[in-house]
Amino acid sequence: MRDLFAWLKKFAIVLFILSVIIVYFIYTLLKPEERLPIYQPDMVNAEMVDSTVRYIRKYHTIKDFELLNQNGDTITQEDYKDKIYVADFFFTTCLTICPVMTDHMLKIQEKIKDDPEVLLLSHTVFPKTDSVPVLKEYAEEKGVIDAKWNLVTGDKKQIYNLARKSYLASKSNGDGGPYDMIHTENFVLVDKEKRIRGFYDGTDAEAIDDLMHDIKVLQKE
Repeated sequence: MRDLFAWLKKFAIVLFILSVIIVYFIYTLLKPEERLPIYQPDMVNAEMVDSTVRYIRKYHTIKDFELLNQNGDTITQEDYKDKIYVADFFFTTCLTICPVMTDHMLKIQEKIKDDPEVLLLSHTVFPKTDSVPVLKEYAEEKGVIDAKWNLVTGDKKQIYNLARKSYLASKSNGDGGPYDMIHTENFVLVDKEKRIRGFYDGTDAEAIDDLMHDIKVLQKE
């Protein structure tokens, strides 16, 4: 009788382990793969989108650009080809949201510094004063890694067109004079096909955690 109880105990343990394994595999198979949305202009707050692209419902991508980085190098889409990247808009003399955003970008940089798939791109919204030397000094002061993060300047109209028509991240088109500036806290996640996959509050630490999670989701797609 004792042997029978011992055998039944072993059988019950084995049955329990097999049940757990089966349930796990069924759950894994049935659980849908996590995927990020592909943002189109008609999915975003209309105030942040130029009227010429506001009603586009598919195939929206970041348009080609040609800007100068902190080293005076020309930066184009080719530098971000087959890369996931995080884009934002800032200016070096900003004393409100920009310092917090830059600190969060630095934290992202630290997490992706050894990941060849992910880059950063920050556009100055005040190119009149944020020249290449100014961006270089700012980059050195903050600890920007040149190979991971471009701070870019250039033609104001091009930058604002990118903000409103490509990144869908500005209420202003920059036509209101030299001090009419984009002032958005948005970090924009762009995939390898130049599509927008997420918007995040660059001043919110929890949003940055969400962004890092979503980068990993993109890498699995």
